[in-house]
Amino acid sequence: MSEDQDEDQAEEQAEEQAEEQAEDQDEEQAEDQDEDQAQESAPVRDRVSAPEAMRHAVEQLTELLGRRPESVSSLRPTEDGWTAEVEVTELERIPETTSVMASYEVVLGPDGQLLGYERGKRYTRAQVDAKES
Repeated sequence: MSEDQDEDQAEEQAEEQAEEQAEDQDEEQAEDQDEDQAQESAPVRDRVSAPEAMRHAVEQLTELLGRRPESVSSLRPTEDGWTAEVEVTELERIPETTSVMASYEVVLGPDGQLLGYERGKRYTRAQVDAKES
């Protein structure tokens, strides 16, 4: 009988170990799911700072246009990153006041990568916006 009792005890221990392993696996899976959900709800990356966004806008627009922008006239955060207005000399003339300028709207992602750009108005360097009343 002692051999039967030993076998029964061994079987019980094996069953208990199997149950514990199954419980441990269930807990690990639940933790993994919680981590996955937390990562999905958290932003992929924090937004770059305003100075970094300005540098990214200038550098990437320069690469695309082959001309270095003269200034960033506006920069504003959006839900999806940044939007900048960048001023570029389109056509250099003499005197400089007659050079043709263009204003580009540049859309950046939260990491500072250029997502799109569009040329807006064109104007001469000497042109001044009319005052708003």
